[in-house]
Amino acid sequence: MKARRSFQLTLLIALAGGGQVEGQVMHSAPRLVVNITIDQLRNDYLGAFAPLYSTGGFKRLMEDGMVYENASYPFITKDRASSVATIVTGTSPYYNSIVARQWLDRESLRPVFCVDDDKHEGVLTTSKSSPKHLSVSTIGDELKAFSSGSAKVYALSPFRDAAILSAGHAADGAFWIDDETGQWCTSSYYTSSAPDWLEQYNTLYPSRKQITGQSWEPDESIKFTGGFSYFMSESRQKTFSHKFSGDRRFVEYKASGLVNENVTRMALYLTTACGLGKDAITDLLNITYYAGNFDHKPVSEYQLELQDTYVRLDKEIASLISGIQLKVGARNVVFIITSTGYSDEEATDYSKYRIPTGTFYINRTASLLNMYFGALWGQGKYIETCYGLEIFLNHKLLEDKRISLADATQRAQEFLGLCAGVRNVYTSQQLLTLGNEYIYKVRNGFNPERCGDIIVEVAPGWRLFNETSLETSLSRASFIPFPIIIYGANITKEKIETPVSVERIAPTIAKSIRIRAPNACSSEPLF
Repeated sequence: MKARRSFQLTLLIALAGGGQVEGQVMHSAPRLVVNITIDQLRNDYLGAFAPLYSTGGFKRLMEDGMVYENASYPFITKDRASSVATIVTGTSPYYNSIVARQWLDRESLRPVFCVDDDKHEGVLTTSKSSPKHLSVSTIGDELKAFSSGSAKVYALSPFRDAAILSAGHAADGAFWIDDETGQWCTSSYYTSSAPDWLEQYNTLYPSRKQITGQSWEPDESIKFTGGFSYFMSESRQKTFSHKFSGDRRFVEYKASGLVNENVTRMALYLTTACGLGKDAITDLLNITYYAGNFDHKPVSEYQLELQDTYVRLDKEIASLISGIQLKVGARNVVFIITSTGYSDEEATDYSKYRIPTGTFYINRTASLLNMYFGALWGQGKYIETCYGLEIFLNHKLLEDKRISLADATQRAQEFLGLCAGVRNVYTSQQLLTLGNEYIYKVRNGFNPERCGDIIVEVAPGWRLFNETSLETSLSRASFIPFPIIIYGANITKEKIETPVSVERIAPTIAKSIRIRAPNACSSEPLF
């Protein structure tokens, strides 16, 4: 009996001791998570400009962070809005409803910008905005709900769509640079008036001061290396100089290498003014940087500008990391960095090099489809309109003529498949039922409330031309490589080549701060 009690006592002591050891190695949740999305960041450019980087920016992240080298999005057609929404919700546009920066409203047949909302006035801006079109919760929303509103959640970006979508529904604030005035602004959805600290920042660091009477020229590190250039060119561009003037000066400024300095300064100012990371309740700061080319122009036209943008961005990343770690403590903050996963297209004229190409006229094709339907079922306006590569059918006319939507879309698919320049045609009916892996990716970028009844995929190398808007774009099926980098408290440095999806960022953040993942997120954490 004594031996049995002795064994039980020994076991309890061992378990208690084990519990103490486990308690010693358990890590507390970070006080601040900084979720950074870099618009159009690419692995090839990230590595190519490495000789020009400092030790505290990208090099620090790549050497000391957990680096997933092969990240991707679970859908095909990406832009800044759909990418940012996917990162913070942990799910694709099929569920979060943000299929693009702009889509066509079925009722009015007018384009809708992804964060427009007439019910919420702008604060220090004329833009009326809210996240109402985002149909699911974000990681920030879940953090707010879990902490009963105690956690602080903010988002800032040069761009209105990225700021509001990354902030989500429950955030304390979303801030962006106004296209007309250049000052940081927000929406009455988040606050009835501009916070004092925001007014102070705009007074101390006005964007117009950074660009008025000054030129954007290459960073000193590029000059020091004698005009280092990654790009092939017969007459290598040695320098450049851009002045910002006219009505588009702030639009151009936001699509330049200079804007990231403003973003970093604003982020550090906000961190101090709003007291982020100062208590045991985890806070969240969402930041968007810009890594695209100047004014969204082709890289072939502005090669050194893109190179300079990466060099300057590297310095800003270094400043942000060191600045926030100094304010919050290196052990108390985690940084997550990724890309929007697309890049502005090149203005390549394939016909000059005898590469197969052509122009696909969406309006003309829609008219031919309407004539085909008229031959089948009698005259009528069967095609309501077209937008981008989407064709919207007249549901009321089909109903009046007792023609099923399934029949109409199937016949349209067969007809359009014979047109020159068409690679694939998808119907809404087809995308609502899962198919192979490729169709699954198309379906993830589709939303039945936002998209047309027929989606046309133009062959690579062909140009889409809209005769109404006069917009043109080149079809490419190229993969844009980019990473997911996690750096900071309790993160083990490692390079991982296994392909991963950005859907897994939100559940990873959720796990690290011990809350639920967003309500439409079904992906598992990265680790």
